[in-house]
Amino acid sequence: MTYPPNGNGYPPPVPLRPHQQQDHPHGGWPQNPPAAAPSYFGSPPPEVFGAPEPVDMAAAVGRLRQHLRDTLSTQLPAWADAQQRRTGSTLTREARRKLAQAILDEAIAVHTERELDADRSLVGRAVEQRVIGEVINELFGMAGLQPLLDDPTVETINANRFDRVFVQYNDGRRAQVAPIASSNEELTDLVRLLAARASSQERRFDQGSPAVNLQLPGGERLFAVMGLTAGGVTSLSIRRHGYLTVTLPELRARGTIDAGLQEFLRALVRAKKNVLITGGTGAGKTTLLRALAAEMDPMERIVTIEDAFELGLELDPDIHADVTAFQAREANIEGEGAISQSELVRWGLRMSPDRVIVGEIRGPEVIPMCNAMSQGNDGSMATLHASSSRIAFTRLASYAAQGVERLPLEATNLLVASAVHFVVHLARGTDRTTRVVSSIREVVGTDGPQVISNEIYRPGPDRRARPVAGSMRTDTLDDLVNAGFDPAVLEQPEGWWAS
Repeated sequence: MTYPPNGNGYPPPVPLRPHQQQDHPHGGWPQNPPAAAPSYFGSPPPEVFGAPEPVDMAAAVGRLRQHLRDTLSTQLPAWADAQQRRTGSTLTREARRKLAQAILDEAIAVHTERELDADRSLVGRAVEQRVIGEVINELFGMAGLQPLLDDPTVETINANRFDRVFVQYNDGRRAQVAPIASSNEELTDLVRLLAARASSQERRFDQGSPAVNLQLPGGERLFAVMGLTAGGVTSLSIRRHGYLTVTLPELRARGTIDAGLQEFLRALVRAKKNVLITGGTGAGKTTLLRALAAEMDPMERIVTIEDAFELGLELDPDIHADVTAFQAREANIEGEGAISQSELVRWGLRMSPDRVIVGEIRGPEVIPMCNAMSQGNDGSMATLHASSSRIAFTRLASYAAQGVERLPLEATNLLVASAVHFVVHLARGTDRTTRVVSSIREVVGTDGPQVISNEIYRPGPDRRARPVAGSMRTDTLDDLVNAGFDPAVLEQPEGWWAS
């Protein structure tokens, strides 16, 4: 991969100017960028490589690079899994790098034999080491994505194709930036390598499995798809969680909640109420979930279930000492071995949890999750994509209908009403930048095809939640008071945003 020279070998993460778009029709790079000086691994480059490589040599280097990438993406997960089984501990980043180096050293020998059998020219040892270094740097440095991930103000990266890349900053601004790869093939290979590094589990990315969902080393969430887009190109989206550890006081300082909401949400956790957090994409659901979890007793046993590891509650034993984190697994190349979130919830209930947390309800796991909430695991939590707190119940019913149980609507509503105590909804403030709690509902029962709820916090003109006096049931308020809540908090009609 050759990038325009800019001091670090990566395309600069800057918005394109109109004159740049005219000069560089592919999104910011010249069509024929100046050749970057080749980088060598371990020793100074001999002068013979200072000039452009001959066509046959370039083809040989291309075959070598592709073989190393394919071998690494296939073997690294298996080797990492085998080593973790032997040692009983998770591999560090440096250990994975050494493992990748060993895999590539063996791959070089295999490639050399194949090239000799095909009566092709071999590249020199110096070139081999250079290509090994480039492939390892692609894997552990994330290539063209690196400068965007290094920018703390970048919140979302959307690549419609390798040269059509858009970012959203944490202040709401959007901009088109330079390409993240030099071709569709380069971008596809990069995603495969990232999938190989993300986990010891097999995560394919090919025509048979054209989508992949994974967590990057910095905690960012990546989703990529190939072959199903216009032109059959690879597209990806990366979302960054700005706060891997967060507390309710910190959310108050950022304007997400006010002093009254801080005390109210804290009381929900301490009273072990089951909470469903709703909101649109990027509304801050996972961040609020982490903040609520920080209010739990550090010695409570927590089981988390996620589609891809994102919460990270197990990473700080001072806050959460006893955590088992589960991640769903996709089917392997034979179509076997898939483990759904729904199955993981059932397994989690067998591990003596005090609380069960589902990172995001996406389907039929809603039924075992509600069973978990209503069968003694009070204080459990989950998030759900929904445009309002009221519509959350409709979403839950539609997901429940996808389960093998095929519950009728009335039975689903009874299950939801017996399991979920409160729905906390997040939205963007009127400034379109600040994420705010805008609505809180208490679930009180069912009436045939409907779940009955009281909106105890209602959005004001600025979309920030204000308490509705007298809207909460007396027995529920008593539970919160026993957990240390002051009921006078609910008697401030404009909330406590100014305090």
